Order: sequence, then C-alpha cells, then structure tokens
Amino acid sequence: MLVATDSLTLHVPGIEAYVAGRHVVTGDGRLRVDLPAGCHLTHHLAHQRETVAMVEVTDLAPTPVRNRVRGRGTLTGWLASETVATANDQELVALLDLATAELTVEGRTTSVDPDAFAAARPDPLAAAEADLLCHLDHHHPQTVERLCRLIPTRHLQDVRQVRPVRLDRHGVVLRLETAGGDRDVRLSFGAPLRHPDQLGAQIEALLRQTHGCRTRRVR
Repeated sequence: MLVATDSLTLHVPGIEAYVAGRHVVTGDGRLRVDLPAGCHLTHHLAHQRETVAMVEVTDLAPTPVRNRVRGRGTLTGWLASETVATANDQELVALLDLATAELTVEGRTTSVDPDAFAAARPDPLAAAEADLLCHLDHHHPQTVERLCRLIPTRHLQDVRQVRPVRLDRHGVVLRLETAGGDRDVRLSFGAPLRHPDQLGAQIEALLRQTHGCRTRRVR
C-alpha cells in the first residue's frame, strides 16, 4: 500500500501535509519522507527536531469503479528530522519510528506489529499494479470477459459491469457492479508470484481454465 499509494497525509500537531510520492520505507522499517525547502512543515520540523506524528494512507483502485477506496492504513510514532543539502537548496528528511500500525480492508481493521512491518516486503506487482490494471481494463476487455467464465453464474446475475480492481502476487480481483451494489471476486493464481515477469504466464494459466466454460455475458 505504501509503495503504490497516491494518497498519503502526514499529521503533526497543528499541521498536515500531503506527501505522496516523496516517501519510501527504509530497510529497517522506518518511513522516510523528503520534505521540500520552504514548506510550513519543513520549517516546523527544523525547529522541533522531533515530534509525535500520524500518517494516513489511502489505497485507491486505479480503474474507474464506484467505491474506489480499497483500504486504509494508519501509522503513528515519533518523527525525527535531519537536513540534507541539495544542489539548489536544503531539503528536510523526516523519519518515522513506528509505534503502532493499523490496516483496514473490506471493513476489517488489523493491527500490525512494528517488527512485522519492518520485516514485510512490498508485493512484487505493487509499483506496476496501476498501469497493469488500466492496460487490462482499457485494451483487453475480451480478456476480462473470458476471466468472467471462472466466476460462478449466481454471482453474475444482474451484473452490469465487470472491471479489474486489484492485482497482486496472489491473483486478480474483478469488481462486479450491479444497480444496487458491488461484489469483488478473486481469481487466484496457481502459485504466488515472486517476480513481475511471471505475471503473463499466470494470466495465461487462468485463461486456459476457461476453455470449455460457457460464456457468461454481463448485461
């Protein structure tokens, strides 16, 4: 979620800043944020040096579906700063030492231990997921239609639109939209991916499973 997010907000007492695209997770599990010179938060941290902080992350589906929020994450801890000289000016590097982390997906909230967070590694498709999903949605509707053959017929009743909404090492998730609501259905790969280069073969394996399946058209 942190690798791919387009929505990340850093809160310190009295200030909030939108910092998506300026953050990375370090090898020891700390969140690093590079703040530009001249912004209000940079001035604040330059004098404060250390403060309590909260980071809010929102995971949005990249394809045009209703209810685009797929999940939310909240990190809290201590934010410490150091100044880094650049060619033109000085930037401030802020590092969050994690105290608590919570992840909310599909209405369920899970606490994540800081040590488990530090040991976790990004999904191999995370950085490319948005581009891959949009490409599948825009340029390969026939592939999505074939994948629908793997979905039980009862789930396709009254479905008006199907769009890919998530792609990770475990499989592809299709969003089934009806007039009254949505349903997400996961089509799992035969084995979790370890590298993005394995994606094509896993999609082909799913498509081979559709041979002999009756076409299930969406209204």
